[in-house]
Amino acid sequence: MLGFVNKIYLCSIFAAHLELIFLLRPMIKVSDIAKNKVVELMNDDGYDAATDYVRVGVKSGGCSGLSYDLKFDKAQQEGDKVFEDNGVKIIVDKKSFLYLIGTTLEYSGGLNGTGFVFNNPNASRTCGCGESFSL
Repeated sequence: MLGFVNKIYLCSIFAAHLELIFLLRPMIKVSDIAKNKVVELMNDDGYDAATDYVRVGVKSGGCSGLSYDLKFDKAQQEGDKVFEDNGVKIIVDKKSFLYLIGTTLEYSGGLNGTGFVFNNPNASRTCGCGESFSL
């Protein structure tokens, strides 16, 4: 029984340190091009980039097993993690938090398609379109 209690204690210490790490650096980085596109799209949709959020999440689906979800939001929900990088406020739900550590949000307007691209160092495999991944 003592081993079980020690594991719980160590997990709680690890979680507390993980929180401190992400207070010191953004969990999701936003490139300059992505920032400009986010601000433009938020304005087009009636959101204010200075006060509203980009909600980033992970859900089941896609050709690689997990897919990214990106939308605008005016409010936080209970349990959301809030980050800011490059002037963009980002909300991540609890379930998606660990999948997105260290991810950079970029925007591509090239020949392979136009849209947001997630450069996720946690992904072991991604699909051709870059919208889904697996660990």
